[in-house]
Amino acid sequence: MNNPVYIGLDASLDETSICIVDCDGKIVFETKVESNPDALHSALKGYVERAQRIGIKASSIGVWLARELLLRKLPVIVVEARHMRTSLSAMRNKTDKNDARGIAQMMRMAWFRAVHVKGVENQRFRTMLANRKLLKRKLVDLENHIRGSLRVHGLKVGAIGRHEFEARARELLDGADFVFERMIDSLLAVRNAVLEGYDRLHTMLLNAVAADPVCRRFMTVPGVGPVAALTYKVAIDDPHRFSRSRTVGAHFGLTPRRHQSGSSIDFTGRITKQGDMTAREALCEAAAAMLLRSRRGSALKGWGLKIAKKRSMLCAITAVARKLAAILHRMWVDGSVFDPGAGAVVTPTMRATLKALRTA
Repeated sequence: MNNPVYIGLDASLDETSICIVDCDGKIVFETKVESNPDALHSALKGYVERAQRIGIKASSIGVWLARELLLRKLPVIVVEARHMRTSLSAMRNKTDKNDARGIAQMMRMAWFRAVHVKGVENQRFRTMLANRKLLKRKLVDLENHIRGSLRVHGLKVGAIGRHEFEARARELLDGADFVFERMIDSLLAVRNAVLEGYDRLHTMLLNAVAADPVCRRFMTVPGVGPVAALTYKVAIDDPHRFSRSRTVGAHFGLTPRRHQSGSSIDFTGRITKQGDMTAREALCEAAAAMLLRSRRGSALKGWGLKIAKKRSMLCAITAVARKLAAILHRMWVDGSVFDPGAGAVVTPTMRATLKALRTA
């Protein structure tokens, strides 16, 4: 029987360094090829049958290469970038060749943390959400800049809706200096283009959520809107990769850090903020909407408000967001809708309120 080998790939935009080691850690083969699935598959052709694990760092180019190599039936594992960086930091010199060697040794020792590779459809939805968020942020930046430019000359836009902003700005510019009007007009033209792209992406998002029964079930939770529902679904991708719903909050970095050493040091700190940042932000926004804006009562909302009274509203939002992560996962697995009486211990007063809500 042929000896097994372990392969490390250090992928960059143009080239990928390859290192192959045997079960004793001895380097069998090294090379550098173009960062292309066909070129990689051709370079590994003589070792495919013996390959036990092929490691590659989690990155935009790395996930694409891993997905293409998985389609070719190669045992590719995408390794978490933070864990890999810490492992490779012990090496004296930082080069692509040395990184590929370190990744190959990590595969041989099985000392790595694998990253789930999302499906193509959810990856496209993730790109759409990221693009929409970028355009929304640029819209806010442009509007704030225009407001500041007008305010210097005593022209105040005031509280106005997004689609009435341009009309209000042009109304203030009526009779202004020609050069100044042209300067603001150029910014308004850019803002119109950004707003058009944002509206188009937002419509695509709403259509995707309307056609997805899982997202529609998520939206039965008070505070969870289309953006939060789709963001959560895309971040999870496959609900069955979590054996317990309560671990989802930790996956998104919503659980406290713990530092323990010996018998004298043992304390918890702030939340870890590990995992998908966009999913964590979406869950916190949904929790804030439930606690501060939603008029629908639930055991979860009552539990969060009690935490806000004892600690702070930020603590309550974080705690409710962690609960939401678990509740949405359980709804997805069970195929159920949100139960207002679930998610927290129900007090007698809360039970009476929930009974009134159900009979109303």
